[in-house]
Amino acid sequence: MTKTALITGITGQDGSYLARHLLSLGYTVHGLKRRSSSINTDRIDDIYQDPHEPNPKLKLHYSDLTDSLNIVSLIQDIQPDEIYHLGAMSHVQVSFETPEYTANANGMGTLRLLEAIRILKLENKIKFYNAATSELFGDNDGTAKNENSGFYPRSPYGTSKLFAYWTTKNYRESYGIFAANGILFNHESPERGETFVSRKITRALAAIAHNQQNKLYLGNLNAKRDWGHAKDYVKAMHSILQHHKADDFVIATGQTWSVRDFIRKAFFNIGIELSFLHHGIEEVGVIDSIDEVVFTQTTQSLPKHLKVGQTLIEVDPKYFRPNEIEEITGDASKAKNDLNWEPIISFDELVFEMVAHDLKRIKC
Repeated sequence: MTKTALITGITGQDGSYLARHLLSLGYTVHGLKRRSSSINTDRIDDIYQDPHEPNPKLKLHYSDLTDSLNIVSLIQDIQPDEIYHLGAMSHVQVSFETPEYTANANGMGTLRLLEAIRILKLENKIKFYNAATSELFGDNDGTAKNENSGFYPRSPYGTSKLFAYWTTKNYRESYGIFAANGILFNHESPERGETFVSRKITRALAAIAHNQQNKLYLGNLNAKRDWGHAKDYVKAMHSILQHHKADDFVIATGQTWSVRDFIRKAFFNIGIELSFLHHGIEEVGVIDSIDEVVFTQTTQSLPKHLKVGQTLIEVDPKYFRPNEIEEITGDASKAKNDLNWEPIISFDELVFEMVAHDLKRIKC
């Protein structure tokens, strides 16, 4: 029989990849999206189906994680077999500026979904996936984090997600709901939001390559993250709900790269080698060399506006977080052993794909 899935945050990076994956497996997919005066479905426009078509496999519904009555009503009508809770206020920096909304949407939003399952007495029907985060752990302290590591969130985003994590475990243990947490480390893609650092880098690179921008300003270049590809990670989400019991899993690559590493690799893809000079807020990234053959192969234009010694990267303190996680790495051994999951797409492939996407986008 065809399974029915409900995805919160379907218009986001993870939601769009997950929707495609589930549709490829024969699911009927329902997605929740917030009402906006601007159309914000561009990530799923290619798989969108007109509701007037007979038996559409993808259906969208207006909703908001702060509206419990709406959530109860939709779950009652849809009667999903699986709920993938991906919707959130997901920007760590912004969470410092909007802590109350972050707590309401991320923490209470998760509670509202689980309460809806309980109130509707669907404990034995629905499997629930909660998108947890590596931000639960805080700093690395020299060890890769697994499911038994302690938590020490360092942002309103992290603390809101900690509430959601424990609420998911409590509803699993108190009411017998198949409720699982996926503790996902950083995962990127060409669909990543434009204000996240990885996409900010590749978008700026494309603009600089086409002489539409002079420099890129960033915050902490020393920050190290365990970066994977969202396409790999949504497959882990699905596997978590197919496991024989509800459980919690770390999903990560086990490798860390700094923001500076990401920048270097991104620009190397267009033939620009950068050197980083000075330290702290004085640090700059300058052009060390330009391979014009590679540059023209990727951008179809000569870099006449770029010169060796030119500064492309500067640090702006306004992008520093009040509380920064310097380095964090994940240990996904449990997912490998229990779910047979491993990341496929390498960090180099991820960066190349993002660069190629934004180069193509800026020329359109």
